[in-house]
Amino acid sequence: MNRPRAVIKGVFGYTPAYVMTNHELETLVDTNDEWIRTRTGISERRIMKDPDKATVFMGTEAAKGLLKKTGLDPLEIDLVICATVTADYIFPDNGTAIAKNIGADNAFGYDVNAACSGFLYSLSSACIMLETGRYKNILVVGADKMSSITDFTDRATCILFGDAAGAVLISAETDTEYGFQDSILHSDASGRKLLYMKGGGALHPATVESVRNRDHYAYQDGRSVFKQAVLKMAEAVDEVMKRNNLKPDDLDWVVAHQANLRILTSVSKQLDLPMEKFMVNIHKYGNTTSATIPLCLWEWESQLKKGDQLILTAFGGGFTWGAIYLKWAYDSQD
Repeated sequence: MNRPRAVIKGVFGYTPAYVMTNHELETLVDTNDEWIRTRTGISERRIMKDPDKATVFMGTEAAKGLLKKTGLDPLEIDLVICATVTADYIFPDNGTAIAKNIGADNAFGYDVNAACSGFLYSLSSACIMLETGRYKNILVVGADKMSSITDFTDRATCILFGDAAGAVLISAETDTEYGFQDSILHSDASGRKLLYMKGGGALHPATVESVRNRDHYAYQDGRSVFKQAVLKMAEAVDEVMKRNNLKPDDLDWVVAHQANLRILTSVSKQLDLPMEKFMVNIHKYGNTTSATIPLCLWEWESQLKKGDQLILTAFGGGFTWGAIYLKWAYDSQD
């Protein structure tokens, strides 16, 4: 009996309509367009302005678009995983809510919180679950309303983040060489307070003082995070390439978390891989945390060919990082 292999069957993305440019940020904090672009590569980002819509809404829209595109009956979905750090509530989870919203009444759901590596962790978990043969279709959603935890008086962080969602349908198939090949995931809690949000959890619940101290916004030590992101993503990609006997010429695309353009170019140099192989859309969306990788796949889908070899990689707070190696399973015309 052949072991099933997990293959991506379709991708879709959702971005809010409101575009916040660097010039708008100039009116909020002491910064300017050139400074932001040269240090991050970001020109604009999308912001969910409707106070009644948050992460579940964006994830639902991405999932609905994906189901319409692929023609899959939502009742055939077994599981919805939502990667996010900005769940609508501490509980219940987003995954279950998205499943309900799209009519996936036979599915169960849960969330994965691994910061910017959340989608990578979720995708790897989903693929391994499908390969057991117990599940057939899993929806992985990466969604974050980062504007809800961004301090727009802090010029070091407010320039970086945006809101978005991306969804990927993964299915189990037999007798195929395509799809999920390998993954390498890591974490190290020594970086726990270099990129985190202090307030709102059980250790530091909301108080008048915590709000006054602005503890409910994301904080990062930019220089330390930059160095670790470059080092760890490059190591993870190199590790998965060596484990699978891949040479730079064998790779068609690198799909890296969109945190900072300078991080991507540094990873490119470390690996001796040309930037032409890196999907880059940070200039349009900024860092959308769990949504960056599926947004890239969505935007580049028309250029992907059956058999293309991709490595996905990410680095996030905690610290969390890793890489996934897969072979694309369909042509965009299909």
